[in-house]
Amino acid sequence: MSDVVAVTGAEGFIGSHLVEALVRNGHRVRAMVLYNSFGSWGWLDTLPPDVLAEVDVQLGDVRDRGCVGALVDGAQVVYHLAALIAIPYSYEAPRSYVDTNVLGTLNVLDAVREREVPRLVHTSTSETYGTARTVPISEAHPLQAQSPYAASKVAADKLVESYHLSFGVPAVTLRPFNTYGPRQSTRAVIPTIIEQLLAGVGEICLGALDPIRDFTYVGDTVGAFLAVGTAPASSVVGELFNAGTGVEVSIGQLATEIVELVGTDAIVIEDQRRTRPKDSEVMRLMCDATALQERTGWQPLVDRRAGLLRTIEWFRNRGDAALRRQGGYSL
Repeated sequence: MSDVVAVTGAEGFIGSHLVEALVRNGHRVRAMVLYNSFGSWGWLDTLPPDVLAEVDVQLGDVRDRGCVGALVDGAQVVYHLAALIAIPYSYEAPRSYVDTNVLGTLNVLDAVREREVPRLVHTSTSETYGTARTVPISEAHPLQAQSPYAASKVAADKLVESYHLSFGVPAVTLRPFNTYGPRQSTRAVIPTIIEQLLAGVGEICLGALDPIRDFTYVGDTVGAFLAVGTAPASSVVGELFNAGTGVEVSIGQLATEIVELVGTDAIVIEDQRRTRPKDSEVMRLMCDATALQERTGWQPLVDRRAGLLRTIEWFRNRGDAALRRQGGYSL
């Protein structure tokens, strides 16, 4: 009988790719999906039947202790991805980010501790570093929460650290830099650019063009999750690892690359209505993933051009249905 692994935020962008990869690797997956009145399982609805046959979907909410306890009971690994992730909305409703990202993580930690789950993989974000003070950014870089979203993730990360040090919870934290690829919400910058181009607009309207990011294709990010979820405990438990390519690009340059790959002559416009508050904008993120590579052997396999081409093709093939699909609160 295959091991049972549990995934919170399973219906989301990264979560659905992780569920699919876990099944392909021979696992039975117990997947928590945020309950909704539409009866939707998010992106899990689109997985092939042979994959879904190995997935037990549990409708629930990480803010509910009972739901979380039932999810993790008997699991060998828990991958915790459920989170509110939209930075702009965190300015409007910061308490909801604390409720889901902090208290939800606390529920996961308590459930893992009480049921003695062998490993918890917790999801962080490069936004916890704020604008880079040194590059590339290693795990020793200072933390600076430049948005309520980032603050909620710093708090969640520190809870995980405290539960490992205080109670011996076998947790490892993965801190992905910007991930992109098929199934990503059009709230994110790469799908936003692609959506506008496929709609035939002549001007691509974006927020600030100067910020620099390190983009990782979703398949490589999923590979990082699998790496820390399966590596020997002595190599990863109690540690935090960055996951990124170490290659940076400005948002403006990225947009120009996508315009060329799509094959249009659209121009890129900075729309001040889409920018963050002045001191909240994270200007530069560039990953140092040396620790993850040395401890697990993980390496990013898809370069940016190849990943963008795959993403563009997916949006072309999916059409309006994919562009309209917006997930709940999951990565």
